[in-house]
Amino acid sequence: MGIYLYIILAYLLVLMGFNFYRSYKVKTQDDFMVAGRSLSTFVMVFTLVCTWIGSGTFIAGAEFSARAGFSALWLAAGAWVGIIIIYFLAGKIRNFGQYTIGDILEVRYGPVSRVVGAIALIISFVVIVSYQFRAGGYILNVITDGEISVGVGMTITAGFVILFTALAGMMAVAYTDLPNGIIIVLACIIAVPFVVGFTGGLDGAQANLPAEHFDVVNSTFGQYPFLKAFGYFFATLLLLLGVQSMYQKFYSARAEKEAKKAVVWWVFGTIIVETVVVVIAVFAFAAPEIRQHIHTAEDGGKLVLLAARYAVPPVVGVLLLAAACVVVLSTSMNYLLSPSTNIMRDIYQRFMNKDADQKTMVALQKIVVVILGLIAFFLALKMESVLAQAYFAYTIYGVAITPALIAALAWKRVTKTAGLVSITSGVVITVFLKIMTYVLPERLVPDGDPWGIPLIYPGMIVSIGSLIIVSLLGKKPDPSEWKPLFKGKKKPLKAKKKK
Repeated sequence: MGIYLYIILAYLLVLMGFNFYRSYKVKTQDDFMVAGRSLSTFVMVFTLVCTWIGSGTFIAGAEFSARAGFSALWLAAGAWVGIIIIYFLAGKIRNFGQYTIGDILEVRYGPVSRVVGAIALIISFVVIVSYQFRAGGYILNVITDGEISVGVGMTITAGFVILFTALAGMMAVAYTDLPNGIIIVLACIIAVPFVVGFTGGLDGAQANLPAEHFDVVNSTFGQYPFLKAFGYFFATLLLLLGVQSMYQKFYSARAEKEAKKAVVWWVFGTIIVETVVVVIAVFAFAAPEIRQHIHTAEDGGKLVLLAARYAVPPVVGVLLLAAACVVVLSTSMNYLLSPSTNIMRDIYQRFMNKDADQKTMVALQKIVVVILGLIAFFLALKMESVLAQAYFAYTIYGVAITPALIAALAWKRVTKTAGLVSITSGVVITVFLKIMTYVLPERLVPDGDPWGIPLIYPGMIVSIGSLIIVSLLGKKPDPSEWKPLFKGKKKPLKAKKKK
C-alpha cells in the first residue's frame, strides 16, 4: 500500500514544483489562457490526449464495461469519429485565434448567444470537474486499501487540481500534460497482456461473464439497447466536436500546420488508450479475485484501479495507477480552466470591464478558478455514478453548443436567430428531461432514461431541428456575418517571442 501511494505523491510533488516554476512565466492573458500561442506539435499531441482521456474513460468507461462488456466501446467510438471531423476544422480554428468558443458564437449569432453558450459550458464543465474529483477519491481509496476514504481522497484531489490550475493556467496544463500523456499511453499498453493473462485469457473471460458482454450491442443494457449504445456514441461525438478545452489547445498552437499534425496523432493515441481501457475493465470484471470487490453498479468504475492492484506486477501497477491519477489531474485542470476563461472573457471582459489590464485579468481568473473548483468539489460529495454524470454533462454540452458551433464554422446559411434558438432550446430540453428523471416514477425511468429514451435524442432533435428550420425560414445572413470565419482574412497568429 505505502509504496504505491508514496511514488504517486512524489510524482505529484514534482509536478507541483514544475508548475510553480511555470507560474513565473505567466505575465499576460495570452500566457494564462492559451500558453502564449507557443505549443509545438509534440506538446499538442499529448495535451490533446490528456484533455480527452480522463475519468470519463478510466472510471465511467470501466463502469460501462462492467454493465455492458465490449459494447462500452460505443462510448469511446463517438470521440474517434469526432476527432476525424475536427481535423478539417483545426486550421480554421487556430487561425481565428481567440480565447473561447464564445468568440466564435458572437461573430455568427450575436452577444446574447455568447452569454447563453457560456452558461451551458460552465454548467457542463463544472459537472465534469466534479466527477474527476470523485474519480480521484476512488483512486486514493483503492491505492490505500480503504485507509483513505473516498471523501478524503476527493479533498486531496481537489486541492491539487485547484492549486495547479490557479498557479499558471494553460502554461501549467499543457506542459504538465506532456509527461502525463506519455505515462497514460505506456501504462495502458503494458498492462493489457498481464490483465488478460490473470483472467485466463479469452476462454477465462467467456466462462465468467454473460454472453451478452461480448456482443456488439449488449441486449440487456437499457430498455432499448441500440438506442442506448448509439446515445452514448452521439453524446461523446457532440461533446468532442464542440468542447472548448480542445479549441483552446488549437488557439495555443504556434501555427496552423502544428495544429493539424497534432490532430492526426491525437486520433491514434485516443483509439489505442480508450480501447485498451475497455479491454482491461472487461477482463478484470471476469476475474473472481477482482469481482469480489465490486458490490454495486457504481463500483464498476474501480475496475481499472483494482486491476492495477491485483492483476499486474507492482511496477506495472504503479504505472497504471499513476496513469489514472494523471488523467484525473490533467482533465480536471483542463475543464476547470475553460469555464474560468468563459467567465473572464465572455462575461467580465466583454460586458463589464472591456479595458481590464492584463494583471487584473490574470489575478481575477485565478480567483474564479478557485471558486469553480470549490463548487465542483461540493457537487462531487453528492455524486454516486460517474457514468451517469458524465452522460448528462456530455449531453447538455453536445446539444446546446456543438450544433450551433459547427454550423458557425461550416454553414454560411445559418442565421443569428437560429443559432440562439438552437443553443437555448438545447439547454432547456436537456435540463427539463434531467429533472424528469427525479420526478417521474422509477418504472418510467429505466436505467436513468425518461420513458426509456436516452436524453441525447430529444436534445439533438430539438437543437439541430430548430437550427436548420429557423435558418431556412429566415433571411439569408449578410456576408459580413460569416466572412470572418470563411475568408481567412486574418494572418495566422504568431507565437510571441519570449525575451
